[in-house]
Amino acid sequence: MAHIKKNDEVVVLCGKCAKKRGKVLSVDRKKDRVVVEGVNLVKRCMKARPPRFPQGGIVEKAMPIHVSNVMLVCPKCGKPTRPSVVIDADKSKHRVCRKCHEQF
Repeated sequence: MAHIKKNDEVVVLCGKCAKKRGKVLSVDRKKDRVVVEGVNLVKRCMKARPPRFPQGGIVEKAMPIHVSNVMLVCPKCGKPTRPSVVIDADKSKHRVCRKCHEQF
């Protein structure tokens, strides 16, 4: 699961939101879940809470989906890819696109 990080762009592979793209908002490593912007939206009835939510009402909110249902999108070529990990001479790890060989 370490191949998906916050602020990565991903594409959803299956489910009701298949083929949608979005940015990862948060990652839960214990439960293997990610929250993607604009994907798996549900409506919640919110009670009025003055500092954050003064008037109450119905709010759409993104719910988590399993990490196996998303695939990373390469920022350079824009294609979904399963990244490979390259270790440099100074022992640092980098993710590399398997299609265009760009480091990200």
